[in-house]
Amino acid sequence: MQIHDHAPNALGRSFLWGGVLLGLALVAVFLTHGFGLLGNGPATDTGPAMLTRQGDKIVIPESSPLRKRLTVTPAHAEDVSAKLVLPAVVESDPARTAAVLTPLGGRVLEIKVALGDRVRQGQVLAVIDSPDLGQAYDDYDKAADTFQLTQKNLTRQEEQFKLGTASTRDLDQARSDNAQASAEHARTQARLKTLGVPAERQQHSTLLSVLAPVSGSVTTLAIARGNMINDPTQPIMTVADLSTVWVTALVPEKDVAVVAKDQDAEVSLSAYPGKVLHGKVLFVSDIIEPDSRRDKLRIAFANADVSLKPNMFATVTLVGPKQSRVIVPTSALLMNNDRTTVFVATEPWTFERRTVDAQLEEGPTVALGSGVKDGEQVVVKGGILLND
Repeated sequence: MQIHDHAPNALGRSFLWGGVLLGLALVAVFLTHGFGLLGNGPATDTGPAMLTRQGDKIVIPESSPLRKRLTVTPAHAEDVSAKLVLPAVVESDPARTAAVLTPLGGRVLEIKVALGDRVRQGQVLAVIDSPDLGQAYDDYDKAADTFQLTQKNLTRQEEQFKLGTASTRDLDQARSDNAQASAEHARTQARLKTLGVPAERQQHSTLLSVLAPVSGSVTTLAIARGNMINDPTQPIMTVADLSTVWVTALVPEKDVAVVAKDQDAEVSLSAYPGKVLHGKVLFVSDIIEPDSRRDKLRIAFANADVSLKPNMFATVTLVGPKQSRVIVPTSALLMNNDRTTVFVATEPWTFERRTVDAQLEEGPTVALGSGVKDGEQVVVKGGILLND
């Protein structure tokens, strides 16, 4: 029984292995000759070649459909100016910005202006009740009285000396006393003049008026009515003459070598779209900012209407000297790894890839520093089809 049970299984395995071998043979035939063996005719050709490579050259055969998809135009040289675009901000001119100080301490009685007001030079900004002003008047009165007394004494001593009733020593002493009294009188008079009050006023007052040192706008205000001013060296407000302002641009350290005084500059502001101001670089700082690693350059602009306001954001474009550069459409540029390249026709329908130095892109064109010569044919459309 065991012999009869095993015999059919061995026979089945033989048929199974035979079928597997036949199937592998058919697959090999199909791979070698194509599926035309199934009755659909012989395998068809894949069509004309799109392009061929000959070393570094790419050749487009006459029958290639790529010829209809590529556009080639000649590059041309033009005189262009290199441009450096920089972030900037409007600033007041420090030489036209005055910190308002009180010459004496005291209590603030009145503030005559508000933040943002425009003031004239000599205008009263604030009134302070200052005991020190009363002391200054007292010092002046004492000095004036002493000066008058020494003058009378000097006159008397001179008369007596002529009569021989006064000694030379007495006359010299009178002259010395008068000279010292005169100097003290002049000092106290100058002190009152510095404080902006007249020395000849009959009714001396302790009210001190703080005057605007320059004409301009009140840009900061640091006091309120009733405040005590104990430190006259601390500004109570700031007045800035904004008739001329600076536009300060920040230059990256790598571009410092290409900026210079008197260089042409164009300034556009976010506040006035479409408006471009033209000026020249007033000066370039000799110090690099340690935090930003940038240099500062400034351009001065007249600002009679105060349309340029400090802290406005701006963009400065520096225009360099004209240089001859090859111009191509931006559509000709292709990225290849980390390089910018173009395809140049070296012969009819034969191209080679060139690495270029794209320096100045303006609108639909770009100026190249190297890689393409004037008059060379450049692929400006469809170049991506030649890309690796």
